[in-house]
Amino acid sequence: MTILVAGGGIGGLAAALALANKGFAVTVLEQASSLGEIGAGIQIGPNAFHALDHLGVGPAARAKAVYVDGLVLMDAVSDERVCTIPLDEPFRERYRNPYAVIHRADLHGVLLEGCRAHERVVLRTACRVVDYENTGSGVVALTQGGERLEARALIGADGLRSAVRARLVGDGEPVVSGHTTYRSVIPTEQMPEELRWNAATLWAGPKCHIVHYPLQGWKVFNLVATVHTDAREAVAGEPVPTELVRQSFAHVAARPQRIIHAAESWKRWVLCDREPQETWIDGRVALLGDAAHPMLQYMAQGACMAMEDAVCLGRALEQAGNDLSTGLEAYRQERLPRTTRLQLASRAMGEYVYHPDAARRLARNAWLGAKTPVDFYNSLDWLYGFGAA
Repeated sequence: MTILVAGGGIGGLAAALALANKGFAVTVLEQASSLGEIGAGIQIGPNAFHALDHLGVGPAARAKAVYVDGLVLMDAVSDERVCTIPLDEPFRERYRNPYAVIHRADLHGVLLEGCRAHERVVLRTACRVVDYENTGSGVVALTQGGERLEARALIGADGLRSAVRARLVGDGEPVVSGHTTYRSVIPTEQMPEELRWNAATLWAGPKCHIVHYPLQGWKVFNLVATVHTDAREAVAGEPVPTELVRQSFAHVAARPQRIIHAAESWKRWVLCDREPQETWIDGRVALLGDAAHPMLQYMAQGACMAMEDAVCLGRALEQAGNDLSTGLEAYRQERLPRTTRLQLASRAMGEYVYHPDAARRLARNAWLGAKTPVDFYNSLDWLYGFGAA
């Protein structure tokens, strides 16, 4: 029997590829009618490139990426540069891989092609897993269409509102942060010329921030603008009037406002996460990626953690042999502390780095402005050095 993976996003495809590379037959069950990815840019740290290398698609991902020179923090009120983390040769030597940005659809496409080329991976669309039953020797996945699919194990990689998690954990709706993110992609020539930096740039303001970086061979710039709106309901990909976004950032300096005014269309998401949970496993069923540990965007590690999960899962099940339950538990024990740390760190980054105002803003500037590149690297070893071996 095969191993089933519920969800054909970045985490699900990475899991399928990791398991197939270890000799398992895998079937991916995607609820949408076609396999694809929405959204725009994501940041890929060295730890994610380590995972992509383990999956065998590192070179293909590198070919699609844009390699930025630094991570730049700007004060959106004073228009001053607070600090820069260089991503040049010393960074690459230390972490044995680069830092880059990539279009989400390009990264998904690399993993999808890897799965399509693998003889042990089957991809099914229009097939949503809604429940499961443990059988002792395996699991039965129940689909929305009424199928009962027997398998050796089921991996729930079905995202923030995972049906597998709903059965396994039962913790209800996600936690709504009250932070609304507006996203846009603009042609490079539309970006103000003096702001076409080869950097992942963060303009941090009072209860708001703007991020921008180049994508797709510098053809476009990715814009992400987030503001506290006290929204109480989750929203995903809803078009919004341009004027609404501009008004939301009227209190920041002139240059970051120019970035906002460069875009002519925006969509919004209300950011959500969940409280960390110890329960990821139920017999032959396990959670992965956002289904296990959804996190806010402020550490830029959501997709990276899903790919790390996949590599760990493949290795744990290979080492477990026929005792898949033990392998799933080993996977959980290895991944839980690290992903929980990222969930909590993402919340803290939003509060203390991205969005502080008044005296907290000045304290942030003094604290981060005094750091050297080596200081930053020392504080990031736990994150970017992971998986290098």
